[in-house]
Order: sequence, then C-alpha cells, then structure tokens
Amino acid sequence: MYTQNDIKGQTQQIPGKESKMEPQPIYDNVNCKGFGRLKGKTAIITGGDSGIGRAVAVSYAKEGCNVVIVYNIADGDANDTKKVIESYNGNVLLIKGNIKDSSLCKEIIETNINKFGSLDILVNNAAEQHPQTNFEDITDEQLDDTFRTNIFSMFYLTRAALPYLKEGSAIINTSSVTAYKGSKDLIDYSSSKGAVTSFTRSLSANLADKKIRVNQVAPGPIWTPLIPSTFDKQKVDTFGQDTPLKRPGQPVELAEAYVFLATDSSTFMTGQAIHINGGEIVNG
Repeated sequence: MYTQNDIKGQTQQIPGKESKMEPQPIYDNVNCKGFGRLKGKTAIITGGDSGIGRAVAVSYAKEGCNVVIVYNIADGDANDTKKVIESYNGNVLLIKGNIKDSSLCKEIIETNINKFGSLDILVNNAAEQHPQTNFEDITDEQLDDTFRTNIFSMFYLTRAALPYLKEGSAIINTSSVTAYKGSKDLIDYSSSKGAVTSFTRSLSANLADKKIRVNQVAPGPIWTPLIPSTFDKQKVDTFGQDTPLKRPGQPVELAEAYVFLATDSSTFMTGQAIHINGGEIVNG
C-alpha cells in the first residue's frame, strides 16, 4: 500500500533530477521479478531516465525487453536507471539528445535498429511543463518548447519508427488528466496533452489495418522530477492531496499499465486511454 509521503519543502531548478528528490519516487516493485511477457522484444522509451519513464523502463527490462532510454540532460539519472536495469540482467542503451529535433528522432530509431535489429514498442513519454498564472505570460518560446517536446516529438519518432514496426507492435503515448479536465495554470501543457489524446485516437485508426496498436496512459498527479522543478513550495506541499485518494501517485503505480498495453494481453485494445489519476472521474 502506497501512502502520502512527506514532500514538504521539495523544490528544484529546471530541469528536475530524480537523484535530488526527497523523498525518492518509488519506481520499482522489487517483489515482482517479471514473467517474461516481453521477452525478445525491443522498446524505445522517451524520458526513460526518471519518473514514469524510469518505472516503465525497469518494468519492461524485468519482462525480458531490450530497452532504449532517450533522455535530454540528466546523465546521472540515466546512468542510475541503466544500473538498475542491468541489475536485473536487462539489455539497455542510453541515447542523449533533444527530441524537439526531427533529425535526432530519426537517428534514435536508426541507432536502435543498429543495436538491437528490431523495434516492437514505442513509448512516447517525455514532456515538459511551465506553469503560468496569467495566460498572457505564456511566451512564443514557451509555447513552442511545450508543443515541440510534448507532441511534435511524437510525430517525429512515430514517423521514423513506422518502417520498422509490424503487426503486433505497440505505440503507447503518455497523455494527462489535464487533457480531460484542463488546468488553469498549465494551459499550454494541457493543450499539448489534448493533442496527444487526439493523436492517439487518430493514429490508432490510421494503423488499424496494419495491426499496429496505439493507446495511451493518462496520469493524474504523479511524484516525478517535473513536480519540484516546476511548482512552488506551496503547490509541492499539497501536491496530489486534492485527488479522491488524497495523495500523489508513485511512478511504479503506472508501470504495469504500460506493460499491459505492450503485451498480447491487450491485443483487442487500440485508440484507448487508461486513466491512473487517484480516482478522478473523467470523460473519455
């Protein structure tokens, strides 16, 4: 049973680093050693160095999957995640770079193919947010950064990946509860996540004939480096307490959903969203 952690006073500079978080997010269920459900498969996970991405990367590795972790800045977090995966005898490749760049996204796919020879799962997870109380304070630069990271990269990576994906492959996108309920201080972020939801639904229809499934997970408040690095002390102190469960979620509490969507257990699901948000009732 996960309970409310004392996260009072925890703030960081952008970009946040998981290694500096107190308390540390829970990303691994050490009692679960995996069942080989992804044995022989290969996955690319953006933002896989920390937060939700780290939890997914570790869970995939425990299921026998080769894991490619794409990250931008946090070398320490990425190498920590690599060490955890290797402790489970997993195969992992780190790729550093900014996925706002379409040429890098193409290079990521090619590097993966050169390393592992195939691609079965693409997890579009990386995101950034920049809270603004006043709408007019959202600059052109902020708007461009948010959309390029949160949705343009999904177009870039998916476009580059499609020649290598085949029947039975899975694309899994990370949306957000804010795509469904909005957020008065995260207007550009929630708008980009709304675009992710539309992208998921539209792409699933486009790829249905190829038997490539496209689904998404829509998290609520999750304790990741994004939180202490973008919110002030007051919001961090009360983070997640407005959910019906009265606490933020831990990254490990999302990982199994990403495993499910990547395995043959979800072969009749495409274009769908799994809501893991502490009890918020949302449409869609």
